[in-house]
Amino acid sequence: MGQSGIELDIRTGLTTAEARRRLGEYGPNRLVSLVRRPTLLTWIVRPFTDPMVLLLLLAGVAFVFLRDYLNATIVLISMVPIALTSIVLEARAERALEGLRRLTAPTARARRDGQLRVIPADEIVPGDILCLQEGDVVPADGILVEGTELSVDESPLTGESQPVVKAATGPVLERGLFAGTTVLSGRGVMDVTVTGLETRFGKVGALVAGIRPRATPLQRVIQRLIWQSTAVAAVFCVAVMAIELGYGHGWAAAISAGVSLAIVAMPEEFSIVYTLYLSLGAARLARAHALVRRLASVETLGATTVICTDKTGTLTLGRMDVAALVTGAGASMASEPLGKPACQVLEAALLASEPRPFDPLEQALFRFAESRGWSADSLEGGELLADYPFDPVLKYMSHVWRWKGETVICAKGSIEGILERGQGTSDDRRRALEANDRLASRGLRVIAVAAGRLDGSGGDRRADECHLSFLGLIGFSDPLRPGVTEALRQCGQAGIRVIMITGDHPVTAHAVAEGLGLPHDDHVATGDELDTASAEDVERLAREVNIFARIRPEQKYLLVGTLRAQGQIVAMTGDGINDAPALRASDIGIAMGQRGTEVAREAADLVLLDDNFATIVGAVHDGRRIFENLRRAFSYLVAFQIPLLLAALVIPLIGVPLLLLPVHMILAELVVHPTSSLVFENDPPPPDLMRRPPRRPGAGLLMSSDFIRSLALGVSLFNGVLLLYLVGLSQGVPVAQARGTAYAALFLGQIVMVLAERSPTEPIWRMGLAENPVLPAVLIVTIGILAAVFYVPPLASLLEIAPLSPYQWGLAAGVAAVTTLWLEPLKALQRPGLAPPA
Repeated sequence: MGQSGIELDIRTGLTTAEARRRLGEYGPNRLVSLVRRPTLLTWIVRPFTDPMVLLLLLAGVAFVFLRDYLNATIVLISMVPIALTSIVLEARAERALEGLRRLTAPTARARRDGQLRVIPADEIVPGDILCLQEGDVVPADGILVEGTELSVDESPLTGESQPVVKAATGPVLERGLFAGTTVLSGRGVMDVTVTGLETRFGKVGALVAGIRPRATPLQRVIQRLIWQSTAVAAVFCVAVMAIELGYGHGWAAAISAGVSLAIVAMPEEFSIVYTLYLSLGAARLARAHALVRRLASVETLGATTVICTDKTGTLTLGRMDVAALVTGAGASMASEPLGKPACQVLEAALLASEPRPFDPLEQALFRFAESRGWSADSLEGGELLADYPFDPVLKYMSHVWRWKGETVICAKGSIEGILERGQGTSDDRRRALEANDRLASRGLRVIAVAAGRLDGSGGDRRADECHLSFLGLIGFSDPLRPGVTEALRQCGQAGIRVIMITGDHPVTAHAVAEGLGLPHDDHVATGDELDTASAEDVERLAREVNIFARIRPEQKYLLVGTLRAQGQIVAMTGDGINDAPALRASDIGIAMGQRGTEVAREAADLVLLDDNFATIVGAVHDGRRIFENLRRAFSYLVAFQIPLLLAALVIPLIGVPLLLLPVHMILAELVVHPTSSLVFENDPPPPDLMRRPPRRPGAGLLMSSDFIRSLALGVSLFNGVLLLYLVGLSQGVPVAQARGTAYAALFLGQIVMVLAERSPTEPIWRMGLAENPVLPAVLIVTIGILAAVFYVPPLASLLEIAPLSPYQWGLAAGVAAVTTLWLEPLKALQRPGLAPPA
């Protein structure tokens, strides 16, 4: 009987009719139900949840009712880029769970109606009899009922990098096979007991689907600012419209004044610039082998305080290499020439392996042998007489060969198993065990090797293995990744704590930490320790210990949650299905692109295309750079927002014709601001960026000094522009020309502000143009837009302005310079020691 209670018939399996009935009862073997796909109605409605889109839509409808079709067209067209931005960002988030549809293998070999048939994996039901072979992905949970040297990679579920050998005998729990694991070697027959959401794989997927990514602190600040500004804008909009109607300017003028104020009062360009910076940062990270799946994670990277990383493949190369051989004559490092005893150990280990291995350890043996001139093709010169499978109790395997004119038996595996079967004195056993402990203490995975001569052709395993004599040990290492040591040093300088969380043995984890120089004490916490720890002890371990070994999936999730509860900004790396919940729960989930599972990649915010820890540190550097440049950009946006807001609010109170119409606001919001903000995104980062501690979680984007400086610049520019406009009107200058002079001063002042806000401490003349290749181009484009506005008749007519005389251009330039450059001499006089922190 299988675990499902369905009677097993290995000869025939299920009938087609019975399989269909059970498919209806249990459902398809897939996790499509976990993927929350947006409906067509969702995609249509979603953009209209943006407050700026709602405002522009209402304004456009109002202009249509007033038969002001020109303004209606302008306002409605301006909705398009904002709505598209919203849709693109949401589409990225919705794709985060798409990989759950591919959690199981696409096909499987099942016994149906007494025949072996290839069927779609989603048609597998409890009670099916499946045949597995090397390279197959197990499509469901079940029990192994027949097996020959079956070795399975369970690291996607457990995090344990070593293959797990399965045997068809013994307790049911030891014969379990699980969906999502891979058959490394051998063949087997399994009885399916659980499919779909009930598998271990499915339960992890369900946990992942239930974890929704949270908005970053900066996202929350921006969204709160936008919605608060929306409420304020609504109040002032109504007030300005009432004032315009009170002056007798009519409904068209009243709505124009109200819309102008509302557009500038809602800082929607903050979201546009924020998204622009993250998109450019994501493109830069992609060129550095880090693929961004969720834009907000780019900004969060810069605030990272803790990086939780796995070991295999991230801190190490993720492959087994022969590191040392030990014989009775002593130890021999893999880099040294091998003597005759070491060559005998290596040859016996190869004869005890599969001729064309799939197992990573055996592949390492053959790679090492080939580097010493020993080809795998040499095995074809011998004859394999007996293939004794892996013993799951003593953990070793053996082969009998006709080799070089003799019959030999060779075995490899755990030292306990080899010494149990082989010959030798008590002193030989003691020396072998001591040598094994020395290699293990270096973090090496160790196998023992034995060999012996036989008189006959073999065939009786127990009798043949009585001739085994211990030859030596082979130690395997997972080499450290180049560049990781330097990356860890940079993390230390940047105030970022690195925690290793692995499913491997504590000794191995400690040895790797020692080799990398990872800061830690001698305490390596284990999964068993977490199981018995109280809540207070778990908090203490999460706060103090930097190495966790033998950790299970739910424990990774626990550690990430504990660290976040302590106020840390946590980046979590992972590659397996088991890592997916922790990846989703962390502030930044980082999956491996080369060896990671589809679920891990889809659950992550960032995918490392080269699986390299050093790439994470580079991404953190870029995240910090983006935040610093965002501060400069937002400081500029605030400075230029002030004159726009005051112009929209004060002019209606005075009672003169509007200075800024809706089309002026839209031009500034959607063209000038994002274009000018490209300058700040391309400014180089401060040289000490990675020597600063992480910014405080929840810290605002602008410091008080930034805001005060921006406010002073904005008010100063507005006063100059307002005076220029009012003086022009009082002298009888036509409205279109007076508006044009004031608009030119505002536009030129914006150009100067871009230059001034590049640094809070350095004056314009000390800031070079060569360091920022985008700056000259942006200045040229901005001046070109200004010229087109005045000298392309359709644009000038649309904006209701008139061309200016040279005197008026000089007047506008003088006002722009005087009202924005007054702060620069103060910067030059400022002592370096009083410079505000960046």
